[in-house]
Amino acid sequence: MDDFLDTLPQMDLMRSEKMTLVQLIIPVESAHRSVTYLGELGLLQFRDVSVVVDLRSAFFSFTKPIESVAVFLRNFSLNADKSPFQRTFATQVKRCGEMSRKLRFFKDQIDKAGLRCLQRHELDPNIELGDLERQLADHEHEVLEMNSNSEKLRQTYNELLEFKIVLQKASGFLVSSNAHAIGDETELHESTYSNNGFIESSFLLEQEMRPEPLNQSGLRFISGIINKDKLLRFERMLFRATRGNMLFNQTPSDEEIMDPSTSEMVEKNVFVVFFSGEQARTKILKICEAFGANCYPVPEDITKQRQLTREVLSRLSDLEATLDAGSRHRNNALNAVGYSLTKWMTTVRREKAVYDTLNMLNFDVTKKCLVGEGWCPTFAKTQIHEVLQRATSDSNSQVGVIFHVMHAVESPPTYFRTNKLTNAFQEIIDAYGVARYQEANPAVYSVVTYPFLFAVMFGDWGHGLCLLLGALYLLARERKLSKQLAAAIVCCNFLLSDSDVIPYALIGLWFSELREMVIFGYPELKLGSFMEMLFGGRYVILLMALFSIYCGLIYNEFFSVPFHIFGGSAYKCRDTTCSDAYTAGLVKYRGPYPFGVDPSWRGSRSELPYLNSLKMKMSILLGIAQMNLGLILSFFNARFFGSSLDIRYQFIPQMIFLNSLFGYLSLLIIIKWCTGSQADLYHILLLLLAFIAVPWMLFPKPFALRKIHMERFQGRTYGLLGTSEVDLDVEPDSARSHQEEEFNFSEIFVHQLIHSIEFVLGSVSNTASYLRLWALSLAHSELSTVFYEKVLLLAWEYENILIRLIGVVVFAFATAFILLMMETLSAFLHALRLHWVEFMGKFFHGDGYKFKPFSFTLISYDDE
Repeated sequence: MDDFLDTLPQMDLMRSEKMTLVQLIIPVESAHRSVTYLGELGLLQFRDVSVVVDLRSAFFSFTKPIESVAVFLRNFSLNADKSPFQRTFATQVKRCGEMSRKLRFFKDQIDKAGLRCLQRHELDPNIELGDLERQLADHEHEVLEMNSNSEKLRQTYNELLEFKIVLQKASGFLVSSNAHAIGDETELHESTYSNNGFIESSFLLEQEMRPEPLNQSGLRFISGIINKDKLLRFERMLFRATRGNMLFNQTPSDEEIMDPSTSEMVEKNVFVVFFSGEQARTKILKICEAFGANCYPVPEDITKQRQLTREVLSRLSDLEATLDAGSRHRNNALNAVGYSLTKWMTTVRREKAVYDTLNMLNFDVTKKCLVGEGWCPTFAKTQIHEVLQRATSDSNSQVGVIFHVMHAVESPPTYFRTNKLTNAFQEIIDAYGVARYQEANPAVYSVVTYPFLFAVMFGDWGHGLCLLLGALYLLARERKLSKQLAAAIVCCNFLLSDSDVIPYALIGLWFSELREMVIFGYPELKLGSFMEMLFGGRYVILLMALFSIYCGLIYNEFFSVPFHIFGGSAYKCRDTTCSDAYTAGLVKYRGPYPFGVDPSWRGSRSELPYLNSLKMKMSILLGIAQMNLGLILSFFNARFFGSSLDIRYQFIPQMIFLNSLFGYLSLLIIIKWCTGSQADLYHILLLLLAFIAVPWMLFPKPFALRKIHMERFQGRTYGLLGTSEVDLDVEPDSARSHQEEEFNFSEIFVHQLIHSIEFVLGSVSNTASYLRLWALSLAHSELSTVFYEKVLLLAWEYENILIRLIGVVVFAFATAFILLMMETLSAFLHALRLHWVEFMGKFFHGDGYKFKPFSFTLISYDDE
């Protein structure tokens, strides 16, 4: 038996990449460049560790082999107890965060100004972090100063504009009379403005108002302007405060004014309040201040009003010219910043990522080198070594980087190389759980089984053609986007030197490629989240459409209508009228229909019983086949990991139990189809083998594990005498001590009991779960029939063109939103359930963790 198992293939192509734990000892002078080059390569995942090593002799003794360095490695411990502020390069990370804040400020200013700057994406490899920091500080100071001056000028301009409106509107409420005593009118204070139009003193709102005009009867007035939405409450408050001893007049300003704080245009109303008495004046001014109303003095003399209006208009003209010149100067400065904004943002993100990674390394006791560890694919060791050599050469370091392989105790990360087609299916599997290191990958099989099971439930080649058109549209858009991306965004960063190696960075392309395009200066490509999801799964939709067309041809349904595509029917009616087709049935007069369901079954007496029987039995066959595939993959997993116990006491009894019940049932279904037998399938089951398989699954494995444990650790005390000094220094809470914990037989037995019960009950429930293929296929077919017969054909029976048009529109909307959207989503989710539970539950552990290398192409652009 063992010899036969050894001859079977290993299925290496179906498993994750082999990973290697490596250690880097990097001189300080080349550390930054080395990490930068590793980020460009994107094939090394650093571990956050704190290492205290004594490498004086080993590091500087170049004649010694690299293996001698491992002798000096001691006291590994996690770096989790250190806060971010205690890391070695915390200052550099903080500086990068501050530069990111300034860049976000520039981006906000450019967006507010409505500018679309020409951006370049190439990086300057010679730019220094300090030089960039000084440039950003200078640009920020310049923009802040221009914003401050612009805000002050805008506030002054708004005040003058309000003053002009008040002068124009309030004059209508004022009646001049020679009999009235005219007080001193207020003129514009010359000290408010300089000769050049810039502010040299307080604003008009801050100036003290002169005494209001006063006539012989002691009647005064206050004029001003207030927001329209506050006008009613303002008038009520004035009435209550003066107890009705005032006259309130208001009129719309007919001109919107910009609010300097929000840059929004607001509507305002001009008001004039007539009152008498100093106490009333004090109350009105306080109320105006509380409601944000701006008060402006208006002379009663028409001549002085006109003179003051001309003066205000002159000042407004000067300020408009000043504001336009300042806006042009500010836009030019922002354009200069925007030209390099993307380049700077990318540089700062890269630098921050580099220093975050350097914080995962630690100095040795000599403070002359940094020590780090990480995971890399085995095939990438040569590439990483070449990159480190290039970093040493470019940094003019006299000491090279030491790169050697370490022995790993913990499980390595999981890394699958994917492309645009397989990536979407890998994401579907990873949504359930990341595969354990080098266990069989369900995504390889899901590329075929997932769209096929979807099509079994969705089978209609008319609906499949609609899905195919949508998928082809997305694929056509993909080509358009790839042209605009050019090589700078995706291809140049994702391609490696080996043409047969598909880079890991493509894993992040599914849901992020459009987002990257928007960030790198393609706002016209921005899509909604739903459209972005469809674009990411475009190849899934393509395969689902193709399989739906295939299953639809087997079901012979085109929007529920059958067609004689592959020749004539094998059945005919009993007479020319074919009136008794649904009652008496059809007569077979020739051989079977060449492909799929005979179209003559449609509308016959036995249509529904025949299709129910066909689809129900087909669902059972497909379910048993997929569950057997899952069990076979569990065998290959056990063989790959060298677990013969799982093969003898888990795989074999599970295969016997499943196939003695439902496998034999599937065999009888096929025999009945081939021979036309009328035997009852529900009582011919191999129950005896099923009863034998249950204790076979339950009892042998726990006792075998207990025996192996006792034999392995029987001479454990004597074995310690032969261990090396390094082995004796292992910490009590290390990984090795966890492996030597006391064997808990009861826990193992309970676990095996639960697993056995779960499989026995799951075999029945999972087989029944595959009947959803039959149920959803029948529901989809019947819904299509209802919409076709009860909507489209019913409307077509009328001679009224309007009713026919309404019928076509209702049929189209029902097909699009119910059959193509809701039914597609329903079949998609049911196929997802069948893969996650019924198929993957037979072999998939899903307790691994993803390989996340340090790569500049995978930096999150939302993470600042």
